[in-house]
Amino acid sequence: MTSTTTSQDALARLAAVIESRKAANGGDANASYVARLLHKGPDSFLKKIGEEATEVVMAAKDADHGGDKTKIVYEVADLWFHCMIALAHYDLTPADVIDELQRREGTSGIEEKALRKAIAREEGQT
Repeated sequence: MTSTTTSQDALARLAAVIESRKAANGGDANASYVARLLHKGPDSFLKKIGEEATEVVMAAKDADHGGDKTKIVYEVADLWFHCMIALAHYDLTPADVIDELQRREGTSGIEEKALRKAIAREEGQT
């Protein structure tokens, strides 16, 4: 089993737990943090994503000045977790994100950004 497969399996398992916390699947907002965030709606988990993204930036800045770089991993884990809650809310999965990353593989980031801008311009003109 490859590291990639193991990572995808771990994400899939976590996604399944998050999915099980949706109200439609019996998630109890009084007993589950994930269910509570989902029950409160997008503003709740989107705020957490913003907070966690800021904490990733702060951990990286600290690491640049001699801080513990493993804190970046901890904060990114929190960020990914809350992003996975957003994905579940919108009926998306980590596999959807992995598929998109694989689609972009081998494409220059500069080219990808230029393509998105060109598409946006075309859509705005039609």
